[in-house]
Amino acid sequence: MDYIVERLFSLQDKKYGDFNSRLIPNIQREAVIGVRTPQLRRLAREIGADTAFLRELPHKFYEENQLHAFIISGMKDFDRCIRMLDEFLPYVDNWATCDQMTVRMFRKNTDRLLPHVRRWLGSDHTYTVRYAIGCLMNFYLDDEFRGEYPQMAANADNGEYYVSMMTAWYFATALAKQYDAVIPFIEQRRLRPETHRRAIQKATESFRITDQQKQYLRTLR
Repeated sequence: MDYIVERLFSLQDKKYGDFNSRLIPNIQREAVIGVRTPQLRRLAREIGADTAFLRELPHKFYEENQLHAFIISGMKDFDRCIRMLDEFLPYVDNWATCDQMTVRMFRKNTDRLLPHVRRWLGSDHTYTVRYAIGCLMNFYLDDEFRGEYPQMAANADNGEYYVSMMTAWYFATALAKQYDAVIPFIEQRRLRPETHRRAIQKATESFRITDQQKQYLRTLR
């Protein structure tokens, strides 16, 4: 995979690498090349999904993981995409790679996706759980919403920081989209204390929450 690493270094912006590495503090600075996201997305489209690069795990550089995530995101074959995710998720080691791997094709395959979301929620790997909660947020808060889904997200919150943050993000978004179904989780303090506080904070910062709802949420801190 030397060719791909060479391509990434040809796109390097060291100052951007310095900036970006501060946003992902659990990644060593020397593992961050410094390639901007639009360039990574273009390179992912250029390489395509039929590359041997997807089998070369683990990767050395943060941008290789990002490139891997963007290639998976563009896949159109559901079964292959799930296989690639199952191979890659155990190696995901930061929130950015996890959160930017939004597979557009999943939106039309929510019934087929749900068993895999349930399976990922039971993982002992931080970013696999975070990814599953992100799927619940991205694909199951509109017409596909069911009352059991918020409880699934709450149950998956193991107290680990990056899982708690995604759970809080899920509930803040759920309050904006499914307020009546989700507000009992806040009123009854059914989330972990730190997740409860974070969810309220994110919700009160959201433009999708009404002023009246924000005022009430502040009383539940």
